Amino acid sequence: MTLPALASALLILLSLCYAFVCAAQPFGRCNKCDGLGFQLTHDRKGRPKRGKHCRRCNGHGIRIRRGRHLWNLWARTYRRGTTTPAPKHPAQKG
Repeated sequence: MTLPALASALLILLSLCYAFVCAAQPFGRCNKCDGLGFQLTHDRKGRPKRGKHCRRCNGHGIRIRRGRHLWNLWARTYRRGTTTPAPKHPAQKG
């Protein structure tokens, strides 16, 4: 197997695995707060304590994956483009 064919096969395999992860688990941990929902700070003695509310995930600790976000955008655009208008009532004019 040539090197370009191997590279493309590996790229396709990785893309399919990521698509499967996005379908199975659409949400991942927030990168900013590590899934806690708040930033971890330390007091003067060095003990960890709860910090400020995480603004990126709004305190939930989860975020939507990029692949799932792109899928949702595509699906929303597809639905809007393929909707059929409701048939007009025969008694209405115009």
